Amino acid sequence: MKFQAHVSEIIRRSEHIKSFRFRRPEDFDYKAGQYIVVTLDVNGKSISKPFSLSSSPTEKEHLEFTKKLTGHEYSDALDSMVKGDTFNISGPYGKMTYEGEYEKIALLSGGIGITPMRSICRYCTDMSLDTDIVLICSDRSEEDMIFWKELSEMLSLNPHLKVFQTLTRASEGWTGSRDRISETLVRRELPDYAIREFYICGPPPMVDSMVEILRSLSIPDMRIKKESLIGY
Repeated sequence: MKFQAHVSEIIRRSEHIKSFRFRRPEDFDYKAGQYIVVTLDVNGKSISKPFSLSSSPTEKEHLEFTKKLTGHEYSDALDSMVKGDTFNISGPYGKMTYEGEYEKIALLSGGIGITPMRSICRYCTDMSLDTDIVLICSDRSEEDMIFWKELSEMLSLNPHLKVFQTLTRASEGWTGSRDRISETLVRRELPDYAIREFYICGPPPMVDSMVEILRSLSIPDMRIKKESLIGY
């Protein structure tokens, strides 16, 4: 469907990342993991970009997408928005979805690719599903762990959720993993990888690398769902 939305809340997740919330139309139905297309008037031009929904279908009052602010024309237009401003929305789109159809899933995210994973984890937690979920997040630094507080709350509510965080450019005080997602890491953190369904979201090079890693582990393509660049 297509509709005009008014910004109801802007949440600064980090220095360079913001979430934009707006009222969810009553007849807007979507699945966890899907994305929308947001159209803005940018210097007299109509420009459209796709963004994964970081909100969950269980959150009835609002929709939310999250954007890394890159300094480009469209990004600057979003960054300058205030409560009450409008943009045009179309959607939902995408097949990287989850509704409880698999017993075990693995979510691999890089950077802002955490957005659809937050939606899936929130959906499973709110619905009290017994889905066995392992989320592996790869970020540069502590600042980039934008949904960590929410994920920590979900961990306390959902005994079937496990989150593994790795940082490639962490501060000296970081005591966790500094590894990139690799075949070794997947084998270590997902010893039952052979029976899981995989979801991947992040920058295109990261997504391509993850697909090759999973193929090297003999995971068939039909068990790999992916989105590249959504929300970047």
